Amino acid sequence: MAQDPEPLSDGNPPQHQQRQPGLESEMTPQPRSDAAWYRGSGKLERRRALITGGDSGIGRAVARLFAREGADVSIVYLDEHDDAQQTAKLLEQEGSRCLLFSGDAGDEAFCRRTVTQAAEEMGGLDILVNNAAEQHVQQDLDDISYEQLQRTFATNVFGAFLMTKAALAHLTEGAAIINTTSVAAYQGHPALLDYSATKGALVAFTRSLSANLAPRGIRVNAVAPGPIWTPLIPASFSAEQVTSFGQNTPLGRPGQPDEVAPCYVFLASEDARYLTGQVLHPNGGQIVGA
Repeated sequence: MAQDPEPLSDGNPPQHQQRQPGLESEMTPQPRSDAAWYRGSGKLERRRALITGGDSGIGRAVARLFAREGADVSIVYLDEHDDAQQTAKLLEQEGSRCLLFSGDAGDEAFCRRTVTQAAEEMGGLDILVNNAAEQHVQQDLDDISYEQLQRTFATNVFGAFLMTKAALAHLTEGAAIINTTSVAAYQGHPALLDYSATKGALVAFTRSLSANLAPRGIRVNAVAPGPIWTPLIPASFSAEQVTSFGQNTPLGRPGQPDEVAPCYVFLASEDARYLTGQVLHPNGGQIVGA
């Protein structure tokens, strides 16, 4: 079967968005989430999943493949209502039920309320994907304000911690938690100091939580994507930088969200029943330490 075309070798058109997180609906070309080559086989039949940052980018692609594998999905997003509604339509086309929750993942009361409502409406919770993130490019440490540092950690780290804390009341033996870290946790990034620090924290959180929850039969793993064409990119980098984004990988291009999403399906399914505390690296061939 023919595959969708990959981004051209000369890069994406120059573009920049003034808001964080960005909007998928304003990107050219649109990030690819359909994974036309992927055939579901019921790996997540009757499973109930909650995905933060599920309205666009990697989160949208993960939600679509979860739905294709038979799961019902709840999506948490900040305020990108049009993107979230589009994701819900795509999931319904996959035959899945989709619930939408708008709010700040870094707010503990919101996390508790959302997880409780999602579990009640879906009849339980089996899979939690902590994927919500933001990043802010600063070339100098002195330019990172205390407010930016707080905001980045609140979304990327506190959000994962608080969502997990709320979800544990509903997760039972056989459940799976998947955190989205980044290649930046392993290689660093000179202009994403606070973001890279949050992603390193998520690696440590994944490893520690996996040991903590192993006696309960709950697996905890992570995915560390490399440069992926998502709304974070035009929302973070200049229009000129966007044109060459991802071309420094061995594969010579940025990845698409649907090239990352199968990692989450694997980690959520029984195929990964003997994996916990691990990190998968869909990053275009960049070699990193474990």
